[in-house]
This record gives sequence, structure tokens and C-alpha cells, in this order.
Amino acid sequence: MDSSFKPKPLLNKSELRQIKRSKTRVEGKKVITDDVKKLKSLKVTPELSFQESIDYYKEPIWIEYYIPKESRFAFETKYLFILLVDPKITNDPSDAERKRASANREIVDVFAYMESHPEAIRLIEDSYHSTISMHETVHHIFKAYKETGATEDLKTACYLTEALLKYEPTIAGLTYFRDYVIYNLNFFIRTLNRLKIEFALEDATVSLLIKRRNELWELEHKEEDEDFDLLAALFFEQAFPNRGAGELSSDDMLLFE
Repeated sequence: MDSSFKPKPLLNKSELRQIKRSKTRVEGKKVITDDVKKLKSLKVTPELSFQESIDYYKEPIWIEYYIPKESRFAFETKYLFILLVDPKITNDPSDAERKRASANREIVDVFAYMESHPEAIRLIEDSYHSTISMHETVHHIFKAYKETGATEDLKTACYLTEALLKYEPTIAGLTYFRDYVIYNLNFFIRTLNRLKIEFALEDATVSLLIKRRNELWELEHKEEDEDFDLLAALFFEQAFPNRGAGELSSDDMLLFE
């Protein structure tokens, strides 16, 4: 082993707080540390009943740490449980459909809304001209699930909903379906959890879920969860290893002299 190797220190509390405050990602592909006791103290999963776990998205975190006394690396997988935070429903007209859907334990079905509200068709088609087939597919999958209990395509509906995040906000969304995508995404995550169907979201989506959870913690002044903060930091390191790679350091400037 290279004698010049120095293990990267574990992120300290102040760095974790900074990550939480700024919602930024930390650099580096892996966290390597000789603080084995600290990493081993992290719970594999939090103490949640099955019913409680339905309200969380579970993200596997791969941990690598170096054990100097044994001159070897060790690997473990633990899980980051992210509480699903639903958008608040207000009395604004744009929240009416989400309020109705929530009361009926349904998704906000854009395609069905268009069929039942002809006065809104033009605006919806203009806003979703490039994604209307995605909305239609989600509509048919959810309809089949509601009417016959068919579950085989629920993951597809979840992934399509995740993809629709990239297309909001739209004029139709702001007018009729404010925050409908995150509401629908949480709906499908809970449904898949309840049915014990394995699935995995994109890193960018997991980042959004972490951000929403952290905003709730700050807003309600909840007690900090150091295990969550550490696992979230590890997630960002693994998911976005090249953050900051495009920024020039003083050494980089030598290339231009």
C-alpha cells in the first residue's frame, strides 16, 4: 500500500450543517475515513414500523472506509430514509384539483381533468403538447390500478411522474394543478412502499426529496438528526462526485500561462 496515503477525514458537524443549510452537494466520490466506530454506529435503517415506513423513500448508501490497523478497505450498505413532504393545500383555485384528489386518495390526473373540463383543453394542450402521451399513460395505469388492482405498471407510472418534474412549472400547472407532480410522486412512492415493490429514483429526484425534508425541519425547528445528515452527505458525495470540477483553481491557471 502507498505509504503516502492519508484517509479523508469524516465530515464534521459544522460541514454537515453547511450542507443542510445551503442544500449544496459536497465534493468527492467516496467518503474514506478511519473513524470506523462512527460509521458503524449509523443505523442500517431507522426504527420504523412498516406502516410508518410507507411515508419514507429509502435510498441505499454505499459506505467505504479504511481500517489502518488492518491495511484494508471495508464496505457496507446502509439506508437513508427520507420523509415524504406533501405540498400544502391552500384555498387558491390552483389547489382545488389537488385538494379533491387528496380527499379521494387519488392522483391529480391531468389527462382525466382535460376530458372532464373541455374549457381547459386548449390551455392544457398548449402547456403539455410534448408530454401529453406521458400524462395519458399515467392516467391509464392509475385507472387500471383503481378499477382492477393491477400493479404491474405502477413503477412505470412513478418513473413517468418523476420525468414530468423536468417540465414544470407550466401555465396549465400554475392555473389548475399547482405542485401536482410532487404530490403525485409522493402518492406513487407510498403506493409502491405499501405494495412492497422495489424501485429506485434518479439522484436529482432524491436530492429534491432531501431538500423538501430539510426545509420542513428548518421551518418547524425540528431536532437535528445527525445520522440523517451524515447519510445525506454521503449520498451527495456518491451521486455528484464531480461537483466543482469545472471551477478553476490557482493551479489550473498555470495551464493558460
